[in-house]
Amino acid sequence: MTAAIEKAVAAMGEGPLNESAILKFIAPLFSRVLANERVYLANHSLGRPLDIMAEDIAEATSLWYSEMGHAWEPWLVEREAFRARIAKLIHAPRVDCVVPKTSAGHGLRTVLNALPGKPKVISTSGEFDSVDVVLKQYAALGRIEVLWVEADPQGVFHIDALIEAVRAGADLVAISQVMFMTGQILHDIDKVAKACHTHGAKLLVDSYHAIGVIPVDVERMGADFMIGGSYKYLRGGPGACFLYLSPQVLSSGLRPLDTGWFANADEFAYRRSNPPMLKEGGDTFLESTPPVLTYYQARSGQAFLLAIGVERLREYSQRQLRALRGYLKSEGVTEMVGGDDDHGAFLAIRIENAKDFAKRMEEEGIVCDARSEWLRLCPDCLTRDAELRRAAKAVGKLLRDLR
Repeated sequence: MTAAIEKAVAAMGEGPLNESAILKFIAPLFSRVLANERVYLANHSLGRPLDIMAEDIAEATSLWYSEMGHAWEPWLVEREAFRARIAKLIHAPRVDCVVPKTSAGHGLRTVLNALPGKPKVISTSGEFDSVDVVLKQYAALGRIEVLWVEADPQGVFHIDALIEAVRAGADLVAISQVMFMTGQILHDIDKVAKACHTHGAKLLVDSYHAIGVIPVDVERMGADFMIGGSYKYLRGGPGACFLYLSPQVLSSGLRPLDTGWFANADEFAYRRSNPPMLKEGGDTFLESTPPVLTYYQARSGQAFLLAIGVERLREYSQRQLRALRGYLKSEGVTEMVGGDDDHGAFLAIRIENAKDFAKRMEEEGIVCDARSEWLRLCPDCLTRDAELRRAAKAVGKLLRDLR
C-alpha cells in the first residue's frame, strides 16, 4: 500500500516543496478529504488522512474475515511495523523501546504506575489535558506530588525555571516539546535531561505537537520517556499512540504495573507462572489484547512522513505560516505568534472569546479551533495559498465586526 505514496513523493523530485508539485503529485493521494470545500486549518488537531488509509483498515478486517484466529500472525507483524516506523521517526535506538499505547495519557499513566513510592513530579501549567488531567487526578488521590512551573507574563515557558525546580528535588519531570496552546518550542530539552539525571530524576517528554513538525531525536534529547501519537501530524487518527522508554530505563530494572498477557514470554503458551514470566526489554510493557486496527490506521500517515521528510515539510510549513502572517497583518491583525524557529506548525492569535470566534470562522467555511484565549490556525502541505488568503480575510472581517 505504501508504494503509491513513495512513487508520488519521488515524482516530485528532490528539493523544496512547492504548491504546483503538491497539487499535481500529492493532492491525488488525499482526494477523499479534499473533496470538502471548507478551508481546513485544524491540522494541529486532527490530521487529514490519505485515501489509502481506508484500504489499510480493510486489509486488517479482511484478515479477520478470512483467517479468524490465524489473523494474529499478520496483525502482530503490523504491530511491529508500527513500532519500527515510530522508532525511525523519533530516532529511537531500538524498536522495542517503542511500546504501543491507545493515548498519550495512557503512556503517562504507565510511567507513573511503574515509579516506586509517591513520586514527586514537576510539570508546567501549559501541558495539554492528556497530561494535565492525569497529573492532577493522581495528585488529588494522593498518588503523587506535583510542582507546577508557570510561564512568564508573556505566556512563555523557560528552561531555566524548569532546571531550577529540578535542583530542588524531583522523581519525574513531564514537559511538552511543543506547547499545545501557543506552539512554543521548548528548546534545549537536553539541558533539562542533564539536570534530571544529575539530581536523580527521570524526564518524560510529550512530543505530540513535535513529531511530524520538527526533527525529533529522542536519544540526543536525553529523554527517559516520550509519549506521542498519530492523531495530528502523523495523519493516523485516534488510538495510535506510543510510549518510548530509553535503553537505560529498560536496563534499570523498572517493572510495569500496567502489563498484560501479551507481555508474557510466550503469550500463546498459557503457562500461567506466578509471578508472570514477562518478555525482555520494552516488550515487558506490552499489555492485554491490543487494538490491532490502529496499526493499520496509522500506516499511511507514517509512511507519508517518512517518504517526504519532516525537514521538507517544516521548510514548506514555515513559508506558509510566514505568508499567512503577512496576509493577517494586511487585515490589521497584529497580536499573534508562530511562523518562526521558536514555534511549531500553527499560528496562534490572542483573541477575546476565541472559542466563539472559531465557531464564527466555521460559519465562514474555515475550520480552525481555540484553546483558552488563543485562536489556532494550522495549514498543512495540502493547503493552497488562496485558502490562506481567504482565512486571513475572514479573521480580519470578523475582528472588525467585533470592534
